[in-house]
Amino acid sequence: MTKVQIKVNDNGSLRVTGEVELLDAEGNKFETKPTFSLCRCGLSSRKPFCDGTHKGQFESVVRAE
Repeated sequence: MTKVQIKVNDNGSLRVTGEVELLDAEGNKFETKPTFSLCRCGLSSRKPFCDGTHKGQFESVVRAE
């Protein structure tokens, strides 16, 4: 079994590492690399992928409890 890691970056994207299939709402597969970042601010022009547009415009810090 391959381990998949999703890291919630402070004030930024979700960093996905590992072998994972990313599908849209209709089940179509996105082409991904072994490590990629998903947008969570809604500002990216490459959704669902992060393009860095959030820098200085988005604040969110999430910590596990």
